[in-house]
Amino acid sequence: MQTARRILKEYRLASTTALLPTLIPGTDIRFARGIRAGRFCFATGLSGTDYVNGLAPDVANPGHPLNGPPLSKRESSRLYRNLGEILSETGLNFANVVRVDQYYTIASAVSPYHDVRREVFGADIPPSTSNLHRRFLRTGQTVEVQAIAYAPAPGDAVRHLDFRPTYDIHPLSGYSPALAAGDFRFIPGQTAQALTEARGLIDPEAQTTKGRTWKDCAIQLETDFIVRRKLIPSLEGAGATLDSVVKAQVYLRDREDVPAFNQAWLAWFKTPPATTIIPAATPGFTVAESRIEINTISLASSEKQVVKTDLEPLFDGHISAIHAGELLFCSGLMAVENGGLIPAAHRDERQPYFASPIKAELRHILHAAAKICQAAGTSLANVVRIQQFHTDLNDFPAALEVWHNALAGAPIPISAIEVDWLPVPSARVLVDLWLHIPP
Repeated sequence: MQTARRILKEYRLASTTALLPTLIPGTDIRFARGIRAGRFCFATGLSGTDYVNGLAPDVANPGHPLNGPPLSKRESSRLYRNLGEILSETGLNFANVVRVDQYYTIASAVSPYHDVRREVFGADIPPSTSNLHRRFLRTGQTVEVQAIAYAPAPGDAVRHLDFRPTYDIHPLSGYSPALAAGDFRFIPGQTAQALTEARGLIDPEAQTTKGRTWKDCAIQLETDFIVRRKLIPSLEGAGATLDSVVKAQVYLRDREDVPAFNQAWLAWFKTPPATTIIPAATPGFTVAESRIEINTISLASSEKQVVKTDLEPLFDGHISAIHAGELLFCSGLMAVENGGLIPAAHRDERQPYFASPIKAELRHILHAAAKICQAAGTSLANVVRIQQFHTDLNDFPAALEVWHNALAGAPIPISAIEVDWLPVPSARVLVDLWLHIPP
C-alpha cells in the first residue's frame, strides 16, 4: 500500500502531460497517444488505427481490400493523420518533428510509406531509421512509427542542417543529414550501405576480405565503417562529436553478432552513450546483406551526465543511463542478475500455470528503472516513451497490467513489437525506456 501511495504521489507531481489518452480495447487501461514533456512531444506506437477496430476500417477496407492505394499507403496516411492530431494538441505541426523511426513487417511497405512521408514533410524529412521486424500488435499491420517533435525556445528553431554528408542519400528517402533542436542533434540511422552507388551495395571498406586479421569479422567491420565513415563526419557537420552522443539504438539482425559488435562499438568511446541493442529481422535493412543499423542523438554544447547506480548493466562496458538536458535515456533493460535471467522468469514445468514469467521480468525491469530514475532526479511517472520488444506478443496483455499498476492508472506511452530473438536465453522482453527530468 505504501508503495502504491508513493507511486500515485509521483504521478501527481509528474512533469509530463498525456495527450489524447484513449482506452485500449478490451481493457480499462489507457494508452497515451502522445506525451508532452517540456519542449518535447513524443508519439509512440503510431499505426493506421482508429484506436477501436485495430486497423481503421478505411485502412483495412475488409469488404474490398485490394481497392484503392496499397494497404501500407493507407496505413501510412492514417498514422500521419493520427500524428497530426497529437501535434495539434500542443500547438505544434509536422515542421516541429525532429525524428521518425519506421518499422515494417514487409519490404514492400517501404515505398508506399515513403510516398506518404514526402507528402507530409515535403523537402524537410527528419532524420530517419527504417528496418524490418516480425510482427506488430494489430492484425494485418505492416507499418509502425515512433516520432519526436520539439517546440523551440524563443529565438531558436528546428533546423534541418544542409551540410554535404560523406554518403549519398537516396532521393526516394530524402531525409536531412542531421537536425538541430536546441542543444540536441539528431542523426539518421546509418548502415554499411556504400557511400555511393558506384561502390556497390555494401561499401568495399565494410566487406570482409581474405588476409585480414580481426577485421575478418563482418559485424566489427560494418560497425567500424559506420562510425568512422558516416557517424563521425555527420556529427562534425552537425556541430557535435562522438563523445557527445547520449543515446544510440543499434539494430542487429544476428544474435551471435552481439559480443563482437560490443567490442567494436565500445572501442570508440571514452564513455559510451546509453545504448539499446534491438533485434531486427533477416533481412532487415535497406540492403539485404546489411547486418546493422545505428541511430544516435547527441548534444552540441553541454556535456552528457552518466547516471550512476549499483545496477549491473545488461552488457559489460555499457552504462545504465544518460541525463541529457531535460531527458533521461536508459540503456536497454532486461530482467538479468548474476549473469542470467532472473529465476522468477523461468517457468516451472511441473506447475506451469502458477506463475507469469513476463510479469516477473517486467516487474524486475521496472524496479531497476525506478532506481535509475531516483538517481537521476525523476520517476517512472515521467516516462515519455516505452518501446518493448517481445519474443511473443501474446505476453503483451500481462505486460500492460504491470505498467498499469506501476503508473497508478496513468495513460501509457507504449509500443510493442515481436522480434526473432533476445540476447539473454529464455528471456521474453527487452525494454527501451525514455523519461523526462523535471526542471
